[in-house]
Amino acid sequence: MTQTKKGVIKAGLGAHDAPDPGFPARRWLLLLPVLSFLAVLSIATLAVLRMSFGVQGHEWSGFSLHSYAGLLEPYYTRSLWLTLSLAFQSTVLAMLLAVPVAMAMARTRSALARRLLLTGVLLPLLVNLLLQSYGWLIILAPGGVLNNALLALGVVQRPVLWLYRENGVLLGLVQTALPLAVLPMASALKSVSTTYEEAAATMGASRWQILRHVLLPLAMPGILASALLVFAYNASAFAIPLLLGGRRVTMLAVLIRDQIAPLLNWPAASAASVILMLVTLGVMAVSQKLVLRTRKIEGGVQ
Repeated sequence: MTQTKKGVIKAGLGAHDAPDPGFPARRWLLLLPVLSFLAVLSIATLAVLRMSFGVQGHEWSGFSLHSYAGLLEPYYTRSLWLTLSLAFQSTVLAMLLAVPVAMAMARTRSALARRLLLTGVLLPLLVNLLLQSYGWLIILAPGGVLNNALLALGVVQRPVLWLYRENGVLLGLVQTALPLAVLPMASALKSVSTTYEEAAATMGASRWQILRHVLLPLAMPGILASALLVFAYNASAFAIPLLLGGRRVTMLAVLIRDQIAPLLNWPAASAASVILMLVTLGVMAVSQKLVLRTRKIEGGVQ
């Protein structure tokens, strides 16, 4: 009886229903460009890791832990703490600013409004980062647009010093990373069905309660992905801290550049890069685990 059924099933399979033995090969061909790019990144990472254990002038032949020991100096530890602090602050501000924009993109019914919002979000990504930084120099300068507006409105009596301060760097980091926060969050919110909102509204929930207890928890994976993306992007920022912070806001990427450009100390720069990468990945992993554990606890309580 079993053999008869198998024969009927095989006979019923048409030419289009038969498994295609060539599909796995075509799939790998499609993945080949991505795999090639990842291979180049892996080779570059291994090269940086090897140079971090080298000696200046003998990066490939020498072996020493001197570069890592030098990172324990207060100058580097303060720079690392400042980098993580500004990356965290900019991530929180960018996520808060991204919520209304992402909500508007996900819930608007007008195609024109959706295109305009998308264009406004993508526009900073189409402008060179150096041009954006120079734009912030014009805006935040003592005689710039922002100070002139504040003086004209009577908010301040003298120009506020924004440049070469942490606040100016923070503004630049938030603005450049805002598209990275909006796009994944808008996609996550759009995937949440409006029926959940309607059900909560019929039970008397306000808009704030719907946002807090319905939309944000359901879209948490996308929100977490955007937050981690913004944090990693700002932790490795270079142009914004260099131009807006100068030598007074010494984020770790700026110190890495100083080790390479004037000093040609590749081992020290490589060691600082490895530490920055490991610390950033560690913070991202811990944050993701905490969020997942919180969701499990909430699910168990419910």
